[in-house]
Amino acid sequence: MRTLCAMAACTLLALTAQAQVRRTQDRQVGEDFDGSATERDNGYIQDGDGTTWGRDSTKHKKSKPIPIGQFQWVLEPRLGTVIDAENNDTVVHNFQNWNNTDGYRGNYSYLGNIGSPRFNRLYMERERTDDFLLLEPFSYFRGGLSDFRFTNTLSPITNLAYHSCGNKQNGEDRIRAYFATNINHVSGIGLKCDYLYGRGYYTNSANSIFGITGYGYYRGEKYDLHAYLNTNHAKMYENGGIENDYYIEHPETFPQSYSSTEIPVMLSETWNRNNEQNLYLTHRYNIGYHKEIVLPDSLKPQPPSHNELLEALSDSIRQALRADSTARALAIDSLMEQWKAQQVTPMEFIPVAGISHTFQLQNLVHAYIGRSDPGTYYTNHYFGDKANVYDRTRAMSIRNTLGLSLREGFNKWAQMGISLFATHRLRTYDLLQDDSLSHRYNEHDISVGGVISRTQGKLFHFNVDGELWLAGPKLGDFRIDGKAQFDFPLGKRDSMVLEAHANIATEKPDFFFRHYHSQFAWWDNGDLSKEMRTRAEGSVRLKHLGTRLKVGFENVSHYTHFAMVKTRVNTENAASNLPTDFSNAVEVRQTAGSVQVFSAAIAQDFKLGPVHWENEVTYQKSSSESVLPLPALNVYTNLYLLFRVAKVLRVQLGGDMRYFTSYYAPEWTPCIQQFAVQDDSSEKLKIGNYPVINVYANLHIKHCRLYVAVNHVNAGTGRSYQSPHYPLNPFTIHFGVSWNFFN
Repeated sequence: MRTLCAMAACTLLALTAQAQVRRTQDRQVGEDFDGSATERDNGYIQDGDGTTWGRDSTKHKKSKPIPIGQFQWVLEPRLGTVIDAENNDTVVHNFQNWNNTDGYRGNYSYLGNIGSPRFNRLYMERERTDDFLLLEPFSYFRGGLSDFRFTNTLSPITNLAYHSCGNKQNGEDRIRAYFATNINHVSGIGLKCDYLYGRGYYTNSANSIFGITGYGYYRGEKYDLHAYLNTNHAKMYENGGIENDYYIEHPETFPQSYSSTEIPVMLSETWNRNNEQNLYLTHRYNIGYHKEIVLPDSLKPQPPSHNELLEALSDSIRQALRADSTARALAIDSLMEQWKAQQVTPMEFIPVAGISHTFQLQNLVHAYIGRSDPGTYYTNHYFGDKANVYDRTRAMSIRNTLGLSLREGFNKWAQMGISLFATHRLRTYDLLQDDSLSHRYNEHDISVGGVISRTQGKLFHFNVDGELWLAGPKLGDFRIDGKAQFDFPLGKRDSMVLEAHANIATEKPDFFFRHYHSQFAWWDNGDLSKEMRTRAEGSVRLKHLGTRLKVGFENVSHYTHFAMVKTRVNTENAASNLPTDFSNAVEVRQTAGSVQVFSAAIAQDFKLGPVHWENEVTYQKSSSESVLPLPALNVYTNLYLLFRVAKVLRVQLGGDMRYFTSYYAPEWTPCIQQFAVQDDSSEKLKIGNYPVINVYANLHIKHCRLYVAVNHVNAGTGRSYQSPHYPLNPFTIHFGVSWNFFN
């Protein structure tokens, strides 16, 4: 019996060693369910100040404590490569900024209401994705697969979050729930639900967005599978902006004061709707070999003693062996050999190569709906009834990618990972021809490419990614992207990280630049030239001092963009330049030469006792402001006190400011759901040179985070716009809470 117990103990020790090895391999930086990063210690998630998530199991000594811990990862969408989740911040730090439509550091311009369309004022941070162009302004809510986190957890995890401000007439609400659980130690499932409703502080500006995402994964030794299913429904009320900017800039010029909901707007009973579905499946078969795990002496099974070996025999045999020393020695040798033969040698699978297949389906139905006559708001009307508009556009993409990869680090000579892939993509678009007929466009693309990368090691990492299109409308397009990172220790207290990024690409302009049909906007541009982009960036970061410096340059040939075209409709008073004096049209333009952008950003964090001061300043310059307008300076500063109360309540009290210099920002164009540069031939509106100041109290105790924030405390006269003719929300009080449950 003792022999069997010893064998069981040895087996348990071997499995424990395998688990420790796997945990060490999987140890990584994760991210909290609300988008804030976390730090992991020995497989357990903790916040940046050392407080474990979830309930305090130490208070329940008599009951079995609930295991608390999880790790997360994201996927590279094309090949399904697993990537460690990035650590952008601590769990609770600046939690009050998480729900802001203008972004965590206020880099985005938007239409005022929560969830409304937005664009990044920092050109070098604008992401170029394969998503449909019509969906790009909704990056605040929808996100992408490359940002979605899969979770492996020791116990089921649920996160509930609620954000609110205002009242039933003009307030904002957002409810979010995330659930993750493991099926076993190599597979799990999860679900995320997100609902947003902003009634709007200005007439006809309500937004409603609902999204649900489910996922599952299996991460075995030889076979991996990840599946992701997402659907989003977004409805946005369009008001076309306010009729007169003086309601905001010079309210004293009017005989009476107006609240935000009393200011006249350009459109009524007009909406944009988007229904999208995303299905993603990637799986990989790994080819490799098994390698024996070298156990430390403390985990190695100890051979049983002679008496323990003999105790497994019957009493009569033991009695006979006591009288015969030779037979006893032979029996012990035989039992010892039998014990050794029954030991389980812990083995580790070393993947050498992998064969992968990735399938991705994206479907979009976009509708522009109008139930009242827009009057002279639009210049052109191509067909149908202006008072009963239902412009519907459909788009679908099906992509299959086959990949073959040689894994990095399977032996000491394999210092790089190498992947080759081939992709076929079918895209279909349905555009209106008139009230009842539509025309379908089909585009097939075939491309091949490869990736060379080094992700292991402490000092030097790099990734070079290239792709060439061999067939279809994108024939001849190519893309080469390279990144490198150097990590240099600077003594015992600090280290310096150098990063370099270079990119060159030629690409055919997006389909919706080439074709678009609706009642108020129509074009077929078959002669657009390919864009060519060349970018170079470099950055330096001192981890301990909190200093970051980044410099970048990009040149774009044949830059393609949307542009407004204004036509005066008020011919009686040519001196008037109100929005109501002009009708609006939009067109696609392409520069004949090149546009250059230079950018330099510096960030510095200071700390003196409980006083913290975070700063980031970005300078950027466009060679053609009429084609690519950019604010010269963008500033974010955050001053706060950070302390603890009774060692359990983390308190962050402070205020932050967002500011950018004045410039001719792009206008929102409802009929195509895009931002377009202002018309040079008419009176243009400069926005900016207006600080937005928020104050807040951000609290964290145990597994609960909450905040109270007062946004736009300096509301008053001035150009409080982030997009032309769309004022910011006035003074508002915000509340948010996030709670984690483990069961």
